[in-house]
Amino acid sequence: MITVIGMIEVDLISEEKVKEMGSVEKLRFILDFVRAGKIVVLEGGLTAEEQMKLIEFTMSQIDENFTGIEISSYPSKRGFLRKKTRLTIIGPADMMKTIKKDKDWISAVIRI
Repeated sequence: MITVIGMIEVDLISEEKVKEMGSVEKLRFILDFVRAGKIVVLEGGLTAEEQMKLIEFTMSQIDENFTGIEISSYPSKRGFLRKKTRLTIIGPADMMKTIKKDKDWISAVIRI
């Protein structure tokens, strides 16, 4: 028997969707989902610069109702010049905890 206590919404967003957006629009789009308590999975991920900007933008919005984000990704397979990740998972810091990560696997626990 499985008992469901609560639900978590996970949004899987295609690379094509985020390619249409500018950097600031993309970061606001992601942060709006996460602030609503959703987990976001981005196909194609974010560049290292976009990840840094997302963390910086998030830090300015932390308050008693929003504790920040947890972000985990794995890099592209393109040699030494890794400009973009293959997949990025972003969620509210108080709900998501990355427990294992390597070059091809991300394991996270999501609490509700």
